[in-house]
Amino acid sequence: MSDIHIAPPVKTRRHIKNAISLRGMSEQVKKADGINAKIAVFLTNIVGSMWCAYAFAILALLGLRPALKPGGEGLIAWIAQTFLQLVLLSVIIVGQNVLAAAADKRSEATYKDADAVLHEAVKIQEHLLAQDDVLTTLAGKMANVEARIAP
Repeated sequence: MSDIHIAPPVKTRRHIKNAISLRGMSEQVKKADGINAKIAVFLTNIVGSMWCAYAFAILALLGLRPALKPGGEGLIAWIAQTFLQLVLLSVIIVGQNVLAAAADKRSEATYKDADAVLHEAVKIQEHLLAQDDVLTTLAGKMANVEARIAP
């Protein structure tokens, strides 16, 4: 009597985890055709660390004295061209990594919630199918009783 079809989840945990994980990026690097992708990821990991930001800050501060001398580039130019570009580059990459990790955790939590809702919906569908069977059986028995009673 019932034509209800319970569809499986579209994505598996394995697919979702690889899609949203920062760690999944290492697999992409291994699959890269050329060495350029590997070098780019390696350098991004180095430049995207707070240690690199500290090193860039020290390097920028070493250039402050010559910038302030007469004939030097001046304080504003030093801040804009040297300090901000060197230091903020690393800090922004670190911030993006932190935000990406937080987004990964939120995505994983959302997936787990959706998976739990799906399993609950499957249980409800199974319960409704069982009720359909009972109701079909009762309706058949009722039809038999009515057939015996009817003249």
